[in-house]
Amino acid sequence: MPVRAGGVPALTGRVPMRFTVRDGTDAGSHADLGCAPGTGSHEDAVVMSTHAASHMDALVHVYAEHRHYNGVGHDTMRAETGAGRLGIENVGGLASRGVLLDMVRHFGAGEYLRPGHAIGGADLAAAAAAQGVEVRAGDAVLIRTGYLQFLTGGSAEGVPRPTGIPGIDASAAQWLVERDVVAVGADNAAVEVLPFAEGDFLHVHKMLLVDCGIYLLEFLDLSAPAADEAWEGLLTVGPLKITGGTGSPVNPVYVS
Repeated sequence: MPVRAGGVPALTGRVPMRFTVRDGTDAGSHADLGCAPGTGSHEDAVVMSTHAASHMDALVHVYAEHRHYNGVGHDTMRAETGAGRLGIENVGGLASRGVLLDMVRHFGAGEYLRPGHAIGGADLAAAAAAQGVEVRAGDAVLIRTGYLQFLTGGSAEGVPRPTGIPGIDASAAQWLVERDVVAVGADNAAVEVLPFAEGDFLHVHKMLLVDCGIYLLEFLDLSAPAADEAWEGLLTVGPLKITGGTGSPVNPVYVS
């Protein structure tokens, strides 16, 4: 997704993007630098949540029973310094076989699945079979729900806040775990269905991030590869090395 000053979906409480810009109204502000007349520069500052727009969750993002992945205590996170362990900087970069499962196409739902539509493991298996692809160990699985198209209606203006989000449930998470995938991405806000599976806050996050160390990628725009029926490809993701960060904005590249 593009990073811009407005019209970008973000869950409640997450900081929207905004810019502080040295622009054309600042003519003459470079004079103290010895710039010749007519010479200057433009600069901006970006302020945003690491979990807004297209982003990757670090393993430290979620904990259960006071433990992160691999038994790391939740108290290793400190507001002043960030995560002592499992921060996003440890990812480095990810390059893997990507498999796109178009659930909008599978359910014949038009442009998007309805809010709160739960995608189960049998649904993922059926979509993979229909598309002629196999999910293998080490894959990054991308799940299209059409949520971004539902939010924006094809426009960057005005982002509604629906009460539910289409996404995967616990059975789908288990299906992915059994196939030993390295990452799961989706075009929605949380990968998982909202209201949460089993009525348990961040149930799927806990299954994937906490129990299995499977990375999550959220708010990916999957409409173009789906239109091209690019069901298999190379996915590369390079999160920023935010030391101790719980996540990072990303610009994934998917080549089929």
